[in-house]
Order: sequence, then C-alpha cells, then structure tokens
Amino acid sequence: MTAEELSKVIVKGMEEKKAFDIILMDLRNIKNSMTDFFVICSGNSDSQLDAISDSIEEHVIKAGDKGPWRNEGKNSKNWILMDYVNVVAHIFLKEKREFYGLEELWGDAKVTRIS
Repeated sequence: MTAEELSKVIVKGMEEKKAFDIILMDLRNIKNSMTDFFVICSGNSDSQLDAISDSIEEHVIKAGDKGPWRNEGKNSKNWILMDYVNVVAHIFLKEKREFYGLEELWGDAKVTRIS
C-alpha cells in the first residue's frame, strides 16, 4: 500500500469515531522530512482519543497493512502518535493540539482539510 493510500485509510478510521479538524499534510517535497504524510485530528476526551486510535489500527489492518511500527501517548491520552513509517497519525485533545501547533511547524507542507 502506498503512503497516500495508507493516509486515506487512516482518515477513514478517524472519521468513523467522529474525529474533527482532520487535516492531511503532504511532506514529500519538504527537505529532510522524516515521513511522507502527517494525518492530524482532534478529539474531545481521553476515551474518544483511544477509540480513534483503535479505529485507525483496525482500518489499516483490514486494508491489508500491519499495525503501527511505533505507538506513543496511549497512557497520557493528550496526544497519541501512531507511526506507520511513511505516514504518521497524530490524535490530539483540542487544547493540546493548539498548544503544540504542529501545523505551523510544517508550514511548507501541502495541507488538505478533510470535511
């Protein structure tokens, strides 16, 4: 599965659990980026963040890929990072997303807002 296809599967997993403010950041043309895509979303509660994370993993496995290479933040539940190597999913509580401003750090990326 290509990174672009994987990012779309991740978006579906996010949408299924009512994630909001979903954006897809294409980092392929940014020098020294560590991945091809970031997929970022927000949730309203710890339990919603868990549900979004689980949904992403289920969708990716159903699509024929493996679980994430690395998964961080499940214990703190402020920011869950799911690293699929070529695609990294970021699941934030709304206030933590605003605090870290990940979108601004990668301002040169091509950004697609998912409605």
